[in-house]
Amino acid sequence: MRVFVTGSRGIPNIPGGIETHCQNLYPLMVENGAEVLIARRKAYAPEAINEWNGISLFDIYAPKIKGFEAIIHTFLSLFHAVSYKPDLVHIHGIGPALLTPVAKLLGLKVVITHHGSDYERANWGFLAKSILKLGEKVGCYFADECIAISKPIQNTILKRSGSQSHLIFNGVNVRIKTNTKAYIDKFGLESNKYIVAVARFVPEKGLHDLIEAFTLADIEHKLVIAGDADFKTEYSEQLKSKAAENPNIILTGYITGEKLHEVYSHASLFALPSYHEGLPISLLEALSYGLKPLVSDIPANKQVPLGEECFFKVGDVNDLKSKLLTSTVRPCVDELQQYVKLVRDKYNWKHIAEETMDVYQKVYKI
Repeated sequence: MRVFVTGSRGIPNIPGGIETHCQNLYPLMVENGAEVLIARRKAYAPEAINEWNGISLFDIYAPKIKGFEAIIHTFLSLFHAVSYKPDLVHIHGIGPALLTPVAKLLGLKVVITHHGSDYERANWGFLAKSILKLGEKVGCYFADECIAISKPIQNTILKRSGSQSHLIFNGVNVRIKTNTKAYIDKFGLESNKYIVAVARFVPEKGLHDLIEAFTLADIEHKLVIAGDADFKTEYSEQLKSKAAENPNIILTGYITGEKLHEVYSHASLFALPSYHEGLPISLLEALSYGLKPLVSDIPANKQVPLGEECFFKVGDVNDLKSKLLTSTVRPCVDELQQYVKLVRDKYNWKHIAEETMDVYQKVYKI
């Protein structure tokens, strides 16, 4: 079975939730017998390679312009897909899904994955939000099959397009913690003496709330924020300036691979103050390391079965401050192991790949 994938920036080691999803999913799809080609956005490709872990990679131009690059890249990718002659095209994200009718006109079978209602993000204007809503409705309506990564998203698909979808969660790989400290030593960090947040520098991630609450809490721990902005904005620059005012806040920039592995391994608490998510891979990653989580009480986070003490009221800096003060006390080992078991049982990439292949087989037989 030949599968053409578009909608993401690409793989490997390109930051982003969809990108992480694809990097974990498609090597397993290859193991399950699929022949996979992923179209990458040339501006994000760290190096010009045409194969990775059995996956064919093809770099296609896209202008690095906020609001346009995903649509333009997907449009160009679909015409390349025709020459590839795939059995199906898998489009990730509701923005790129706007072009599902184009794919169908080109004679392609289409699966889309809805990763989140991006129009709920504060950084999009009225026109962009309208286009994203249209992409969600049109994509889910015209696709041969839809995948939702969470129950709230599945409900949204049914409500907005009248389409049924397959509920297939995001996943995460459970890794053994590393004892290596070479990277965190550069920042003067000590094991179990810092909080970690992993997020892009955009308003809906709520990092401004975390920085304010952390400063007010005045605890002995440090705060490490791993991430950056895809595009330089007034918000991202203000966030960096605010963080620079507190010597106990460390910004690492975007990190992946062994650097991120090391940061997760030695942290004592994971914080996610988001106003909007699909199903956050960073939260699942943190749980896989047995990290105690402290996350906003939005529906996407609440669907992960955690104790009430792990949630704070979204946007409430005082509540977040109070929870930081109590959550930095180390929980018992049994509690931490329960988080690892939860990820291993419920968010297993091997099972996710098998479920995705079942969807592909359904489309293949149409």
